[in-house]
Amino acid sequence: MLLFPFFCESLNRASGSPLLGRGAGGEVNRLRGWLLLLLLLLLGKPATAQTLTLPEVITQALDHSAAGQQALTNRETSYWAWRGYQANYRPQLGLAGTLPNFSRVITPVVQPDGTTDFRAVRINNSNLALTLSQNIGPTGAQVFVGAEVQRFDDFNGNMKRYNNQPFTLGIVQPLGQFNGLKWARAIEPLRYQESARSYVEERETVAQRVTELYFDVLLQQVNAAVAGQNAQATAEQLRIGRERFALGRLSHSDLLQLELNLLDAQQARNQARLDAETAAVALQAYTGQPAAQGPLALAVPTPAPQPAVAPAQALAEARQYRSTTLALRRRLLQAERDVAQARGTTGFQASLTANLGYVNQAPVFADTYLNLQNQQQVRLAFSLPLVDWGRCQAIVKTAELIRDQTRHDVAQETQSFEQTVLTQAGQQSALAEQVQLAGRADSLAQRRYDIARATYLLGRISLTDLTLASVAKDGARRGYIFALRAGWVAYYRLRALTLYDFERQTPLLR
Repeated sequence: MLLFPFFCESLNRASGSPLLGRGAGGEVNRLRGWLLLLLLLLLGKPATAQTLTLPEVITQALDHSAAGQQALTNRETSYWAWRGYQANYRPQLGLAGTLPNFSRVITPVVQPDGTTDFRAVRINNSNLALTLSQNIGPTGAQVFVGAEVQRFDDFNGNMKRYNNQPFTLGIVQPLGQFNGLKWARAIEPLRYQESARSYVEERETVAQRVTELYFDVLLQQVNAAVAGQNAQATAEQLRIGRERFALGRLSHSDLLQLELNLLDAQQARNQARLDAETAAVALQAYTGQPAAQGPLALAVPTPAPQPAVAPAQALAEARQYRSTTLALRRRLLQAERDVAQARGTTGFQASLTANLGYVNQAPVFADTYLNLQNQQQVRLAFSLPLVDWGRCQAIVKTAELIRDQTRHDVAQETQSFEQTVLTQAGQQSALAEQVQLAGRADSLAQRRYDIARATYLLGRISLTDLTLASVAKDGARRGYIFALRAGWVAYYRLRALTLYDFERQTPLLR
């Protein structure tokens, strides 16, 4: 385009050159006109829309769709939940205190003779504690090591005291109570593995949904193309019919039928275009694609890979990799945990607390480290309901019944899941054969229509025969698209059910 002004200028100079005659100037003018026409054609030529393939649209959806981002968010959430679980079994270092703790009040003070006197006090009672603790999962205990210092100031009496506990070692051991740490160690690893598998399953589910929407658009575009071709062919038939009617070779009734067929074909074409646009909007909205300026161009995929899949192998892979297997095990463990929690939070409960260390007090902080004194504490706290009118028994019995129902549900869901995998794997060969048959039918129907149309133009068959051939052609084309759709949807569904790529013979988990 940038060279066109240069060519025009060169032609202008050439047309005015004395070396060229009048004939040559005319040729130049004609050449200039052809170049101008070529430029207009190039400027007016619409840009060719990029044709998208099924893998490209799936990749777009996985990266930008709300469903793809939700899968990623679920995975990240599970990762940080796993990090939080692991932190419960690692040492925790904490600093706590009250600094300052100043008060200036009038408080009642009981005198030695039993009377009460109100005294104005102005004090500060601050403390600071450093604690290192460690949970013990098998027993549910907590071991801690710490240090604490306390300072007391009496501003009215101009007195200052320190109470220092430079070292303390203790343990808190629940007795007969629910041990959440023990059950978390059995459940949380399953939950984390389940989340990793669920992420892959969700991505395969997104691919399956995109495939459905992709073929919905493709089918509507095929319908629109077929409707357009039918409208064009019907218009041609009407033109030929009018010529035959003028020659007296076609009845007026047949001519009216041709005009009615054209109206129906034009209405079908317009409706098919609207349906294609609606399906394209649904696909773009799900995949997160920007709105297209023109029609969405989609390529017709080749048949989906159909490797030989033995139902027994598919079931084995599903049991090994599918998150459902872990989810069912986790649900059983959670039901058992709920029973243990019901038993551990009712009935007899006790807690043993013991610690030992060193302590001292002095007016000067440095003096608190001199002549340290031993400190020991042992405490056993317990509770036992004597009369609760069956409350504890009801709580435990309810948890046990829920556990039993969970076992039945898990057994039934396991059977249903395995049957789904076996059925899906068993359909693969039938779907592959269906695609081949549909493709063959599409080819034959198209050839039949071409022959019927040529024969009709020669006047050897009736309009009814041509219409039947057209209907068969359109139906065969739609049947082929439906067969492709079923094959690709089944391909991604089997991958999601087993988390296994049977084409490459490798699991989808990374």
